[in-house]
Amino acid sequence: MTTFVALSETAISVDETIARVRHGGAGGVAVFLGIVRDTNDGKAVTRLEYEAYGAMAVAEMRRIADEIATEIPDVRLAIVHRVGALAIGDIAVACAASAPHRVEAFRGCRELIDRVKARAPIWKREHGPDGAHWVGWESAPLGASERR
Repeated sequence: MTTFVALSETAISVDETIARVRHGGAGGVAVFLGIVRDTNDGKAVTRLEYEAYGAMAVAEMRRIADEIATEIPDVRLAIVHRVGALAIGDIAVACAASAPHRVEAFRGCRELIDRVKARAPIWKREHGPDGAHWVGWESAPLGASERR
């Protein structure tokens, strides 16, 4: 079972992420890139910030990858998630999965991003013309001093 998980404060290399899972027995490699977009729910977005509980996020991402590797024989997984300020068009997360066949590679990649989004302690703050807010925490808007 081969997995790679990381948080990064710098731009993610898609080539390096893919290289972490490629090998001679991999007949398929599936990749997912989460890209910062300029709108969300019909509202303009000017940038994003990601914060994470670093050690806990890495540990949970590793647990998730290990679970998936146990469920899907011969799958190799890699995920790199950005933290810090990101501009429109930046890669926020890169996931790669390889397996002998495409079905398992696609499944591994999908399970990896879905479980990490649901379980890893990584939080997203959107910035736009109306200020900033934490995604998923709309009931707790930022005060004026936090709207940078």
